[in-house]
Amino acid sequence: MIVGWKWARDRLRNTGLRVLVCALLSTPTIASAAEGQAADGPPATPFVKAQGTRFALDGRPFFVTGVNNHYLTFGSENEVTRVLDDAVAMGANVVRTFLQPVIGSLDGSMATVWQWKLQADASDLGVKGTYLLYWDDREGGMAINDGANGMQKIDFLIAEASKRHLRLIIAFLDFWDYTGGAQQMRAWYGSQDKSGFFFRDRRTRRDYMTWVRHVVERVNSFTGITYRDDPIIMAWELMNEGNANPESLRLAWTREMSAYVKFLDPNHLVSSGNAGNISASDKLSDLTIPTLDYGTWHGYPLFFNQTVQQFGDTITEFCQLGVRANKPVLLEEFGYARSNPDAAAAYAMWLDKLGRDPDCAGWLVWRLVSRQDSGRFPVDEHDQFDIRNDGSAIWNAFKAATARATRSQETNRAPDNGRKLP
Repeated sequence: MIVGWKWARDRLRNTGLRVLVCALLSTPTIASAAEGQAADGPPATPFVKAQGTRFALDGRPFFVTGVNNHYLTFGSENEVTRVLDDAVAMGANVVRTFLQPVIGSLDGSMATVWQWKLQADASDLGVKGTYLLYWDDREGGMAINDGANGMQKIDFLIAEASKRHLRLIIAFLDFWDYTGGAQQMRAWYGSQDKSGFFFRDRRTRRDYMTWVRHVVERVNSFTGITYRDDPIIMAWELMNEGNANPESLRLAWTREMSAYVKFLDPNHLVSSGNAGNISASDKLSDLTIPTLDYGTWHGYPLFFNQTVQQFGDTITEFCQLGVRANKPVLLEEFGYARSNPDAAAAYAMWLDKLGRDPDCAGWLVWRLVSRQDSGRFPVDEHDQFDIRNDGSAIWNAFKAATARATRSQETNRAPDNGRKLP
């Protein structure tokens, strides 16, 4: 116990969060996690690191060229591997997803706030009996499904990504209720407050921390590697678009939970997963939190009435925010309707701007989808943001961008300060 405490104290002294850690260490479960880390020592395998405004891997620059997919945690094995194969075909190096679904109770006595039993393709949220978190009526609290229709699906995703040398960014939870997320967890306790309760209530905060620890300390049933020791995971994100209100509550929750994740897992990068509102006056306000390694923002010109050029200017603005904080900033979601006649040209311009700016850390498009088990691509009639391996001009724009990034990374080494590459 004393060894674990000294390790944790020294590890976190420089973050300025010793008061928080002392509070966390008052629980035996957290202290035992520190002991395990101290005994195991730092792993020898290479993890993606942050260096100034860029990422680095094993001494070389690591510019993120990535994709999002929302059904990797509940799709069939074939649907999952098709997406990963198409990510490789695009030339992507990172895939981002969220841990989901979350439901009520299995017997229905605690209501599920979304259509868990919907008969649909995976892309249309047909989860076919998959759930990760649920309400256990017998115990009167949250429970975790470690079975074949639960966490073993995450094991499979990580193992398959490793085979393809794809890194993963994994958000512990989704804010939205499409497959439960934080909204289902606040509903367990009878709250109708969608923006504040989850981040404020001691029960949901306890549930979240229990969930995070379970994930970080899980041993993959396919690879035998503990998640916190697996370099295929590039980063943890606290939550996808955790829109706590007011902003002071979001920042306080982010500060506390990022310190907790770092305490349990010093190996991986941590970010908030925040959408970084384009119209806000205090964009990326969480970048000042020392236990966040990089910033995130989500950009959709449609939702902010921006032209293609205006969105390009916004890209530059957000990368400059990273310079001020000396941290990487990722455009980790962005999309433009494929029905727009200038869609391919718009994507090409934005991707070129991101690739040429030495202070931009990378991008992940929303969203790569592949053929469903039905044999069809998702219909995508609403936002029309889906990216497909269909040989289209849009697909080729992404392939060209990843190829340029690969060539650049092969000829440049990461500088000591991480600010700029030659």
